[in-house]
Amino acid sequence: QVQLVESGGELVQPGGSLRLSCVASGGSFRFNNMGWYRQASGKEREWVASITSGGSTNYADSVKGRFTISRVNAKNTLYLQMNSVKPEDTAAYYCNAIGTGLWGQGTQVTVSS
Repeated sequence: QVQLVESGGELVQPGGSLRLSCVASGGSFRFNNMGWYRQASGKEREWVASITSGGSTNYADSVKGRFTISRVNAKNTLYLQMNSVKPEDTAAYYCNAIGTGLWGQGTQVTVSS
């Protein structure tokens, strides 16, 4: 059974950086398009970024130019590099194998001074 496990969330100051990771265990997602989503307290889950199996990327306007999604298929790992973070980036971040219904458990990012 394939599972996705996110890590890397933490408390970070505004303007800081951090990198989230999502590791697939029990299988490979090398042929899947993958995405990062986030859900702030009291709000609906929203799409942040996605990457195709071939490496093409797309970003929500709110993170474009600050976040970078990437993948290393040999390691079954998806990344989200977050730079110049803002308080409004505070949320639980989830990775998703698009179209499969497979989600990780989430990792909390809090941006605060």
